[in-house]
Amino acid sequence: MIKVTIKKDQSGQIHSFEMKGHAEFAEYGKDLVCAAASAVSFGSVNAIITLTEITPIIKQKGDGGYLYVEVPSMINSEKAANIQLILESMIVSLQTIEQDYSKYIKITFKK
Repeated sequence: MIKVTIKKDQSGQIHSFEMKGHAEFAEYGKDLVCAAASAVSFGSVNAIITLTEITPIIKQKGDGGYLYVEVPSMINSEKAANIQLILESMIVSLQTIEQDYSKYIKITFKK
């Protein structure tokens, strides 16, 4: 199962997200849930970098079953708002995947 943890700060802004695990919906290379979650998360990170010119803190491990992304703290308010919009849209896309494939992906929110 892919476990996605979204961390928000006291003001409700997304501070970071972490994805870990494998969906195991199908064999490697044919796993639609894994492909969808990966495309959404990496697409969002790429959008942040390209559209805001801000590179978040990114950590990856091992065989592709781990991604951690943290929003830098010292950025101007316009870029911060754009990053939040991109991340909120990522969450909507991941929740759409979760609705149809809840046995393979789980999203949780933490403060």
